[in-house]
Amino acid sequence: MEFHFNFREIATASMVLFAVIDILGSIPIIIGLRNKVGHIHSEKASIVAAVIMVSFLFVGEEILKLIGIDVNSFAVAGAFVIFFLAIEMILGISLYRDDEPESASIVPIAFPLIAGAGTMTAILSLRAEYFVENIIVAIIVNIIFVYLVLKSSKKIEKVLGKAGLSVIRKVFGVILLAISVKLFASNINQLF
Repeated sequence: MEFHFNFREIATASMVLFAVIDILGSIPIIIGLRNKVGHIHSEKASIVAAVIMVSFLFVGEEILKLIGIDVNSFAVAGAFVIFFLAIEMILGISLYRDDEPESASIVPIAFPLIAGAGTMTAILSLRAEYFVENIIVAIIVNIIFVYLVLKSSKKIEKVLGKAGLSVIRKVFGVILLAISVKLFASNINQLF
């Protein structure tokens, strides 16, 4: 078995997942959950989210084949979803978001907050362009970051403040917008 590790692919995939997961933008929700129910199990939430993402990386394509959709078509559709997520982040509007979860169990934190619809779409869109091993490394990098953010969310909120979180969210929104355009352009040619 031959591995194709590529730092550029890992960095790009990591940035895409970082922007889509938007764990820094989710800090207010995480703080609210901590205040409501006390302790959030950062380790469990991180591990479950990683398992969901890696599983979807391998099984997601098979699910698409089962319903007759090729990866490039899904990548183009995913580019639209990522585009709208980027618009949300840049403009500070809410096009689609679930209501704030009522408990701090694995379900609202690991799924859909960390490994939600946008993350699944991004993973399959990345799968159309990058080697699987690079995406797995990107997932691991993001899960480590998610874990650190979950563990120290109160400190991060104090350091960055609302204005800092807003700036970070907008910057990653612009990066995500550019990535969605690239995904669209590279996959639309392969469809026709």
